[in-house]
Amino acid sequence: MRILLDECVPRPLRRELAEHDVRTIQEMGWAGKKNGELLALMARVGFETLLTVDQSLRHQQNLAASGVAVLVMVAPSNRLADLVPLVPRVRAALAGIQGGDVVEIRSSP
Repeated sequence: MRILLDECVPRPLRRELAEHDVRTIQEMGWAGKKNGELLALMARVGFETLLTVDQSLRHQQNLAASGVAVLVMVAPSNRLADLVPLVPRVRAALAGIQGGDVVEIRSSP
C-alpha cells in the first residue's frame, strides 16, 4: 500500500511500516500544502492512505470524495514514543481500509 505520512507525524515512524511504500510530505515536496490540495495530489500520484494525527481533517474536507483513505492516530502527543504502540492496530486497519474511509486508532486509556 502507498502511504503518505502527514507533516505532523514523526518521519521515523515509517520504519515501523516497512512492509508498505511509505513516503513523507517533505520527500514529495508537498510541505505546506493545504489539506484539499494535498488530498488531490495524493490521489493523482497513487497514494492510497494518509497517516496523520490531525483529528480535525475529517471536519475540514470531503474525504469520501477524495478517494484517499485517512488513518488518524490519536495519542497523548505526536512523539514517536506515543505513536509506536499504535502501530499493530494501524497495520490491522490498513489491511481493510478503503478509499474515502476515515479510521481513528486511539491509544489505550
